[in-house]
Amino acid sequence: MNTTEGLQKNILDATLRVFDQKGLKFTMDDLAKELSISKKTIYTVYDDKEALFLAMVDYIFDSISFMIPSLIFTLVLLVTFIFTIYIVFRQKKLTEMKNDFINNMTHEFKTPISTISLAAQMLKDPAVGKSPQMFQHISGVINDETKRLRFQVEKVLQMSMFERQKATLKMKEIDANELISGVINTFALKVERYNGKITSNLEATDPVIFADEMHITNVIFNLMDNAVKYKKPEEDLELKVRTWNESGKLMISIQDNGIGIKKENLKKIFEKFYRVHTGNLHDVKGFGLGLAYVRKIILDHKGTIRAESDLNVGTKFIIALPLLKNN
Repeated sequence: MNTTEGLQKNILDATLRVFDQKGLKFTMDDLAKELSISKKTIYTVYDDKEALFLAMVDYIFDSISFMIPSLIFTLVLLVTFIFTIYIVFRQKKLTEMKNDFINNMTHEFKTPISTISLAAQMLKDPAVGKSPQMFQHISGVINDETKRLRFQVEKVLQMSMFERQKATLKMKEIDANELISGVINTFALKVERYNGKITSNLEATDPVIFADEMHITNVIFNLMDNAVKYKKPEEDLELKVRTWNESGKLMISIQDNGIGIKKENLKKIFEKFYRVHTGNLHDVKGFGLGLAYVRKIILDHKGTIRAESDLNVGTKFIIALPLLKNN
């Protein structure tokens, strides 16, 4: 470092000290006194106070510039740490939900199995054998529940592709009124076990849609099954199913008088693995995938689904599907 550079450094260091003591009111006399040199010597390096300030700013910037990469690196580490903590907590929550799923998955299969078992026991009743109509009805229930059991197995197998791709749909022309009527007929046996009743008003004048029969059947089953799961213990279940046409679409509503859903939970019910809290993990059995599955299938059919609910009043699901003629 030559003499001029050394003097510049000494002047700038002294300027910082004087500035720290007196602020903007400091004078060249104060600086000269601090350095124990004459003002003339200072002016040989800096013409005036403004030039000194500019030099001081450059000096300060040069002094801390080496810290900038360290600050950037520290910031990157901080962001990475926060993101890691977020991922850990998110993974923990997902793990808990998946454990819930595993703990309850087996119980979901009990629904069709128990219905088949009940129907089989009824077939043992001699009175049933004497009534061809009743025998045919119960045989139909067993057949439908066997299909549903197969649907459940296929549904579980398809969960691995839940977010990666669309479900494989076998689309065909379907009369929705006829399909829903068949589901109601099969589900009535289960509802009657809870002293409940299903009322239907299938008034859609154009019920024909282009859809996957298995998946749409599963959707209706899921929504009805939820009504049974979340019924009020002290009240008989009332399940209302309705179809109608609106704005060139087929509308389907399934309404119950169950426990209802809190407003803050209503927007989460279609999330994967989310289950409405009932105060007891095993009080209500299920995958925690039912409504997520329902929403995915409806969206894959270019439809929409929404829920309306009031706590302790009941829940209503409304589905809109494009009609075949508009597809």
